[in-house]
Amino acid sequence: MKTIVAAVDFSNATPGVVKIATELAKSFGADLELLHVIEPEPSYTAYGFTPDEFPAMNAFQEEARRRATLKLEELLATVRADLPKASSRMAEGSPLHSLLEHVKQGGADFVVVGSHGHGAIAALLLGSVAEGLARKATVPTLIVPAAAE
Repeated sequence: MKTIVAAVDFSNATPGVVKIATELAKSFGADLELLHVIEPEPSYTAYGFTPDEFPAMNAFQEEARRRATLKLEELLATVRADLPKASSRMAEGSPLHSLLEHVKQGGADFVVVGSHGHGAIAALLLGSVAEGLARKATVPTLIVPAAAE
């Protein structure tokens, strides 16, 4: 195992994902990469609107990127105490698709992802990144349950 990707979404599942991914990377002498995916800005072109007609949405998206960057840097700083060569990356798109593509393109050997435990109905309506990854991943995947609230 050479490269481990830890998918982080800053939810209550993130601390467990980072802890386990860090321990695995240390145990195997692997590189660790933290990956966060930002959902794309909604498109209103199908309804005849332009992004200029929704400036608040663009501002919201920029603020989301800024905050995600800061949180990712904070997480990376904590990981680098144990793994000085750890890295981070931010992607934009569908979380499942972006994660699968990143694993494929980046040559990851292992993925660690969190599960929120929303239940079957939420997974059916919203989809589950962890469930999709378990079905479609081309590398071993570890699903870490979210911390109890």
